[in-house]
Parts: sequence; structure tokens; C-alpha cells
Amino acid sequence: MENTPLAERLRPKTLDEYIGQKHLVGKGAVLRNMIESDNISSFILWGPPGVGKTTLAQIIANKQNRSFFSLSAINSGVKDIREVIESAKKQKFFSSPSPILFIDEIHRFSKSQQDSLLGAVEKGIVVLIGATTENPSFEVINPLLSRSQVYVLKSLDKEDLEILLNRAIKEDIYLKNKQFDIEETEALFRFSGGDARKLLNILDLVISVSDDPDHIIINNESVTRILQENIAIYDKNGEQHYDIISAFIKSVRGSDPNAAVYWLARMIEGGEDPLFIARRLVILSSEDIGMANPNALLLSNACFEAINKIGMPEGRIILAETTVYLATSPKSNASYMAIENAIAAVKETGDLPVPLHLRNAPTKLMKELDYAKNYKYAHSYQGNFVNQEFLPEQIAGTKFYQPGNNSKEAEILKNLKNLWDKYKY
Repeated sequence: MENTPLAERLRPKTLDEYIGQKHLVGKGAVLRNMIESDNISSFILWGPPGVGKTTLAQIIANKQNRSFFSLSAINSGVKDIREVIESAKKQKFFSSPSPILFIDEIHRFSKSQQDSLLGAVEKGIVVLIGATTENPSFEVINPLLSRSQVYVLKSLDKEDLEILLNRAIKEDIYLKNKQFDIEETEALFRFSGGDARKLLNILDLVISVSDDPDHIIINNESVTRILQENIAIYDKNGEQHYDIISAFIKSVRGSDPNAAVYWLARMIEGGEDPLFIARRLVILSSEDIGMANPNALLLSNACFEAINKIGMPEGRIILAETTVYLATSPKSNASYMAIENAIAAVKETGDLPVPLHLRNAPTKLMKELDYAKNYKYAHSYQGNFVNQEFLPEQIAGTKFYQPGNNSKEAEILKNLKNLWDKYKY
């Protein structure tokens, strides 16, 4: 049917039709080998929206001729999980393969909901395939995570998007009968953000508003104009998930509390996971505020804990308070840059030896080898400071942390200048 979304009409049915994720499902890749061997165990697909997590789960079920159950963590509870497990038990006879239970947005399941899956996964009643846009290390309970392999999916690259676009206009039952003049694709691909579903939805929109529905002209100007005239509301299933959170973070970073609260409201009204927002506030408080106002991290962490205990809708007030506090705080990325600079140095210089005077010497041999020799105990000196080198000899004197331009770090810089020659310039 033509009113079926283009993304659904083009949903791949086999691995050969599947676009992207060559590191997982390309010829000889680990997941493809597991699928084609008919031997599959529980795993979690972690990646951004629109990269084929649901499609891949369905392809696996079809390829291995397994029953397929699907739940969404947004609207499913423990009762739904138990009903699916009971159905799976009834379908599993003797040597028949275990049904696949696909759980979309598994990161939104509570601990009790995830606990209810454990027994069925351990006993092989179902093979669990979870899909998540969030780091499963933080969102999936350890007992479940330890029984599942995690595979990371990537946003589609330009080559993948070109393949998808060509397939749509040449193979879709309706589009192949239309004439397309594709003058430019930069805007089309840029607005899709590596999301296959978003690309096809944009293409659907461009076709639907075209002056001539049988002759479609695609260029950067037309795509940009059409999208600006048809701004979609926030999609809690992921369409604008990253765009809105990006605008939110940049508004807080830019010290605009009004814009920050607006984007916060967009996420709340769109059904975004409040813990996702709270986590971003915790990260932002260190990355963009840092030592300019160390209390920002304390408040953000308290916000996360409060949201976890209270939930919504009352949680919106806590999120708003924290958002306004962070937006109106002085800003510094000095701590963020310090660790980035240090990591770059580690990658460049490798595993430099720890200076002897900084090593512990718990044994006689270590003492004979001059471990801990000449170490100066800071508290034995005036002001609890003594000038000594703590970095490996090859990078001695390197300055990774440069205090930011704010009143708090101005005090820190003044103190560092009093202590260290490398801060005097």
C-alpha cells in the first residue's frame, strides 16, 4: 500500500539486503557467522536510532526460522514479559530452536522488569535481543549483561546512505515509476544524520510536497526549505532524539536559561526518558562548568538521584531547577581539556616508567633498587608543599591543566603560580 511509510516498504528481509554495519554482518564478520551457523545466543544491539537494530533482529528470526516476539520497553511491563515467556515455553519442543524475544529500548526497563527476564534467558527459553541507544553498561543490570554479548552499531556513512537512496528510487514499487532529478544530496544526507529511517522519511516528505509528484527534483535548497516549513515535533522513539538534546546542551553551555528550559520542555513533552536528561546534566556539569563552579556537579548528581526516586511528572521541576542553575553558572572546560591533553600525551608517548622516587618500596629489594628514594613528603614542608617532579622524565614540566577564565579558576591559577614555575609566564 502506498500509504505505508517508505521506510517500512524498504525494510530489508535478508542480510544481503541489509545496509551498513559491515563490521558485524559483512562477509566473514562475527555476527553474520553466528547467524549463518544457526547458533545464536542472547545479545544487545547498542547504537543510534535508524541504523537497523529492529530489522536485524527480524532478519535473524527469519533466517533461523525462529518464532519472534517483540516488546517495547516504553509500554510493556512485567506482566507482558511473563506472558511472552509463557508463550515461548509452549512453542519450544524438544530440539526446536528457542524463540527470539526482541526488546526495543531495553534501557527503559526498570530493574524489576529486567530481573523478570533472567530466568528465561538462563534456561534458554528465549534468546534475548535487546536494542538500546544508551550505553548498556549503565542501563542493563549486570546479571543480564553478563549473559549477553554487546554489539555496537554505527550511524550510516555517506556510502551507505547513497546505496539506500538509490535502492529507494529504483526498487520501491511506487517510486520506481517516478522521475528523479537528484542534483545534490549534501542537505539530504546531512539532515538524515546517518539515520536510515530519517533519510527515507525526508524523501517521503520531499515527494509529498513536490509540485509535480511524478517528477521529483532534489537539491540542497529544496530539501532545506521543505524541512524548515515542516518542522516535526520531538519523536520519543528517536527521530529527533539527538537533535533536541544537542540544542539543549548547547543552550546550557551558552548560558541561555530561556532556551535551555525550552528545549527541556520539548523533551519532556515528547516523552524523553528523564534519566537520560539527568545523565546529560551530570556530564555537562563537569565538561562545561567544571572548576568554575564545582557545586554544579553536586547539584546535577543530586538531580539524577532525585529523578530516580521520584520520577515524573514532579521530576520536571527538579530538572528545570538544575538546568537553570547550570545555564546561569560560570563556564569552564579546563578539566575536560586537561584529561583530553593527558590522554593525547599517553597515546603519543606510550607507557612511560613511573619515576623511582614515586614508587612504593614494600620490600628490601625494592629499597635496594632505589624505589621511593628521594621522595619528599609534602606535609613535612612549610605550606604542605615541596617542589618536586611527579611526571615521567620524558614529559617533565608538561602542563595539561590550564585554569579557565573565571573567578574561581583565577584563584586556582594564582595559587599554582605561587607554587609552580611552569605556571609563571
